[in-house]
Amino acid sequence: MQASSLAEELEFTKTTYTYKKIGELNIRADVHRHQDQVSRPVVVWLHGGALIIGNRTAVPKQILDLCQKEGFVLVSLDYRLAPEAKLPEIVSDLKDGLKWIRESGPELFAADTSRLVVAGASAGGYLALMSGIVDESPPTAIVSYWGFGNIIGEWTNSPSESYRKGKLITKDAAWAGVGKEVLTNSNKTNGAGRATFFLYLKQTGLWTREVSGLDPVKDAEKLKPYCPVRNVSAKFPPTMFLHGTADKDVPVGQSIEMSDELKRHGVDREVITIEGGGHGLWGGDKQLIEKAFQRSLQYIREHLVPAK
Repeated sequence: MQASSLAEELEFTKTTYTYKKIGELNIRADVHRHQDQVSRPVVVWLHGGALIIGNRTAVPKQILDLCQKEGFVLVSLDYRLAPEAKLPEIVSDLKDGLKWIRESGPELFAADTSRLVVAGASAGGYLALMSGIVDESPPTAIVSYWGFGNIIGEWTNSPSESYRKGKLITKDAAWAGVGKEVLTNSNKTNGAGRATFFLYLKQTGLWTREVSGLDPVKDAEKLKPYCPVRNVSAKFPPTMFLHGTADKDVPVGQSIEMSDELKRHGVDREVITIEGGGHGLWGGDKQLIEKAFQRSLQYIREHLVPAK
């Protein structure tokens, strides 16, 4: 069946699974796929939100449409959120989620795990890059949308002047919205408090400390395993980066630095920057943004569909 007719003839549905359980906490994955038993390539999506905010339902429409059109299985993973959970626990969820896809996916949802691309935006882009390090069977390819590879750099451990132009958040106000229980998603009920907490961390330069539970200066060696740019080898998967040059949340240098390190190790990589684009590419030329997104979708397709 041709991909163009697949979307029309087979229903594309979502099934939710629990891929991991910690005590009473269920950590879930949404699996989107066509309703047949054909073994299909996999796209794994990791949501953004500074590792503090967000949930697995935040899948870009372009990614959903690509998977529906091309007949890919789309798996969107939840993971525990900081600051209640710390970075090692979050990364362990990533690792266990990918392991679950590889071990259970072929039987549960006919996943062809020999062809698997991991993609994510912002903090999800960071986790996508981490998958190139922690996954026992590295992905076929990675796509990082305005992600980052170094969590101990000045960019995230110094107060952000752009965030300090508004009202400064007090420590008490920041912590009032978090810290009550470990969550795997934020929603309308708790989202505002968590957004306030994130704002406080940007204003104070405490993001790495509060997300990881480690001091980025004193514990730099302990944090090194969580910095993709410090762990690149020739085995790292081919990777595409999309980033805006005016991004004040995650500097474009984070993608450039990671790309340069891949080049140094002989790893295929592709970088698209949008002049004047902020976080999420907002503010850049709309036509160039659309072209960049389309290229990223083509990149995923190229790594999942065998060349004829």
